[in-house]
Amino acid sequence: MLLVLLQILDLLLRLMMYLIIAQAILSWLVAFNVINVQNEFMRSLLYALDRMTEPLYRPIRRILPDFGALDLSPMVVLLIIIVLRDYIIPAIWRSSLA
Repeated sequence: MLLVLLQILDLLLRLMMYLIIAQAILSWLVAFNVINVQNEFMRSLLYALDRMTEPLYRPIRRILPDFGALDLSPMVVLLIIIVLRDYIIPAIWRSSLA
């Protein structure tokens, strides 16, 4: 049972990583005027990605100092997810086997 829960958690964390990376790349493309935000599909896609990632970024943004236009919260969230996936979840799995 624990293995199934850990696999689901790993899958959700992997999905969040992909969403964060996609949101960051799309925001850069918008910032450099590569993507036209007047397009209804792109606007709705950006809005959906922002709605999914903003709850993860908000607590980090409260802690980090203001860097002006530079937002480091996606990188911090990605680092937290990597630590969870690579160190904490395997440690939980190993301790449950012992």
